[in-house]
Amino acid sequence: MTLEPAAQLTVSPNAAPETATLSASAITTATPARVEIILNASAGSGDQEAARATLKEIFAADGRMDAHVSLAKSGEEIVELARRAAADDGVQIVVAGGGDGTVNAVASELVGTEKTLGVLPLGTLNHFAKDLNIPLDLEGAARNLLEGEAARVDVGEVNGRVFINNSSLGLYPSIVRHRERQQERLGRGKWFAAMWATLEVFRRYPLFGVRLSTDGQEFRRRTPFVFIGNNEYQMDTFNLGARSCLDAGHLSLHLTRDIGRWGLVRLAASALFGRLRESKDFDALCTKEVWIETRRTRLRVATDGEVTVMRSPLHYAVRPGALRVIVPKPVTSDE
Repeated sequence: MTLEPAAQLTVSPNAAPETATLSASAITTATPARVEIILNASAGSGDQEAARATLKEIFAADGRMDAHVSLAKSGEEIVELARRAAADDGVQIVVAGGGDGTVNAVASELVGTEKTLGVLPLGTLNHFAKDLNIPLDLEGAARNLLEGEAARVDVGEVNGRVFINNSSLGLYPSIVRHRERQQERLGRGKWFAAMWATLEVFRRYPLFGVRLSTDGQEFRRRTPFVFIGNNEYQMDTFNLGARSCLDAGHLSLHLTRDIGRWGLVRLAASALFGRLRESKDFDALCTKEVWIETRRTRLRVATDGEVTVMRSPLHYAVRPGALRVIVPKPVTSDE
């Protein structure tokens, strides 16, 4: 089977999320809306105790939301707090304060419910917030919770595990595994450990065989990585890795052929200079569902930066409009 080139992936740049009936600024009338804010104590490099104090001041001064702020000291505590908030009929909005991993943990408990997700981007990369145009500063993001509107966005799912950004096999999960080992055994910082882990994985350049089934067709590849995005990712512009919308109702699948280490470097250079679509070694496919099989019965899978071990085959699917999230209101021409 010949995969469609990246140029064939189509998402309308003017597509807008479906506005839900709940608006952050409209739900607060006589009775303030109950909001549960969960801050990851280890997110980013900022002082989260100070962030908690700032948030309390902002919401108390505004008065439209009854916000309770919790400081979670572990991933398990984040999930537990999110689970409790999702089960509490009185809570309307559950806010994730942290990086994309924190947002994923909270969003996973809200998917398929009528609860609304709020985002305070306190991590390093904050891809989800950037793609939704949510302000990246604390006060701006808090103001968005008060003034924004709720919209429905898609999520991806692999073997029942939700991802809001992307999932991958191969190189990236290997890099994360090596990075964590260096952090635990050698006490190296995250970015220094990540650099050495990348060099080590690149030196080894592990390949694996995959069989992909989608839309009634099947094909095989030997590749260093498979990347599955929730909606379309830009792969050959200076805005590399961004998404124009999160409500097109599909997954984007990307992988390379076996082109060797330096071939992968050349491919990365092509992406930076906007020539990735011209490459015959890079494949892209737009689909709603895909099955991925490997010879290994268990393999490492990254979802929004977190790595878990899953059993093959992997079943990827998109869940259209499954998550409600507060986003900035569109700017009108008269504003």
